Amino acid sequence: MEGAFPAVQDARPRTPRSILFMCRMNAVRSPMAETIARSLLPGTYVASAGVRPGERDPFVDAVLGEVGLSLGRHAPHSLDELEDDYFDLIVTLAPEAHHAALELTRSMAVDVMYWPTPDPTVATGTREQILASYRDVREFLKMLIEKRLKGPG
Repeated sequence: MEGAFPAVQDARPRTPRSILFMCRMNAVRSPMAETIARSLLPGTYVASAGVRPGERDPFVDAVLGEVGLSLGRHAPHSLDELEDDYFDLIVTLAPEAHHAALELTRSMAVDVMYWPTPDPTVATGTREQILASYRDVREFLKMLIEKRLKGPG
């Protein structure tokens, strides 16, 4: 009976060659996702943008630094400011960004995924409690990138 069954392949898709992470303001969730994806998906072009530009958030720098990552010279920017406009996949992290991505890609052959991601900027309490909410988002994004975007091998 050997050879009677087809080979079983890994259910995970191939890693996209280019990914855009989109959020409302490109200040917290999307640049965090971009930085994490760059570390986990070598050889993949990764960018991020917001529906509108925002202000760089020092809590993002702090929680990325805890795991040896950095935003580098990242400055929040909008879709209009992107250098490249073709991506294999757009991952949206907030409802406003998802609606904008669907509108933007209506006539394009681009996959759009929606990952509802909590906004840690609404956290209140002590500095440590606020950092904990940013850490939760960091770990949530890392898990999704590993599970949904990282191809086999």
